[in-house]
Amino acid sequence: MKKVRLVDATLRDGMHAVSHQLSPEDMYEIAKGLNDAGVDTIEVGHGDGLAGSTVQYGFAKASDEEYLKAVVSAVTDTKVSVLLIPGIGTKKDLKKAADIGIKVVRVATHCTEADTAEQHIKYAKELGLEAIGFLMMSHMISKDEILEQAKLFESYGADAVYVTDSSGAMLPDEVTEKISHVVKNISVPVGFHSHNNLGLAVGNSLAAFEAGASYIDGTAKGMGAGAGNTQTEVLAAVFNKAEVETGIDLYKIMDVAEDIIGPKLVRPQIIDKPALTIGWAGVYGSFLLFAKREAKKYGLDPREVLIGVSELKAVGGQEDLIIEVAYNLAKEKGLL
Repeated sequence: MKKVRLVDATLRDGMHAVSHQLSPEDMYEIAKGLNDAGVDTIEVGHGDGLAGSTVQYGFAKASDEEYLKAVVSAVTDTKVSVLLIPGIGTKKDLKKAADIGIKVVRVATHCTEADTAEQHIKYAKELGLEAIGFLMMSHMISKDEILEQAKLFESYGADAVYVTDSSGAMLPDEVTEKISHVVKNISVPVGFHSHNNLGLAVGNSLAAFEAGASYIDGTAKGMGAGAGNTQTEVLAAVFNKAEVETGIDLYKIMDVAEDIIGPKLVRPQIIDKPALTIGWAGVYGSFLLFAKREAKKYGLDPREVLIGVSELKAVGGQEDLIIEVAYNLAKEKGLL
C-alpha cells in the first residue's frame, strides 16, 4: 500500500484564524487529540513561526516556550515541529526549541530566497533535528525557478523540500507540473502545503501526491490563514478511499476537528469575498485579517486593499504595505 506523511499545522498556521490567541491549555488539548488520532507530525507556535509574536505580526497569547512545553508534554508518538522564517526566528530561538524537545524544523523562505536559510538548515542538522526547506508563495515563479531553489535547500542538507501554495492560488495542473518537476530532479522527499482560497486545497493536495509528493500538510477543521488550509480530516478520508496509508484514525481525527477545534474557532473558515480575492490575485494568505482591519478603518472594500497589495507583489513580512495601500486608496477616494 502507498503511504503519505500527513503533517498537521493546526497549532501553527491555524493560529492565524484566531489572531494567535490559543492558550497553552488549548494547545495541550489539541495536541493530545492529534497524537491520539495518529498524526505523524504537528507544527506548533505563532502563525509566523518562532519569534513571530511581535507588533508587526500580532502578539500571541503566550510565548513560544510555553506553547512548546505544553505540546511536548501532551504527545507520545507524534513528532513536534516548528516553523522558522529567517529574519524573524534565529538560531538562538531554534536552540531553545530543540532543548524543549522538538524533532523537526521547517525553514520557510520566499520562493526565490532559499539562500537565506543555509545557516538555519545546517544548524538544525547540528542539533540533530529533521530539517525541511519550505518555499512559500510558489505560485509566483516557474517550475525551473522552483527547482533551482529546491536544489539549494538540498545542497544545505535539507531532509525534504516543500512547494508551498501560500495564497491558495494554484490550479491542479500547475501543482502537478511543479511537484513532478522537483520530484524528478532532487533526491530528497518533496512536500506540498496548500490553502483553500479557490476551493482547491484537497484536490491540489491529491494532485501533489499523485505527482510524487510524499509529505502533505493539513489543519484540523481547515483552521488557517485566508480561507483556511487543507482539512486534515478530509485528507485522511480521501487518502483512505484512495487506499493510501496515513496512520491516522479517521473517526478520531474527525472528533478533534468537530469537538475540540470547532468550539475554539472565532470566525468560520469560509471562502468569502476577500478570501476568494486572495486566491484569485495570489496574495499572501495571512494578509486577510490585516486587510479587513485597514479597510474597515477607512471605509474601503477589503478586496480593493488586497488587489493593491497584489499589484505591489507583496510577500510575507511586508504587512506594513497593507497599511500604506489602504491609506493611499482612502486618500485617492477623498475619504480622509
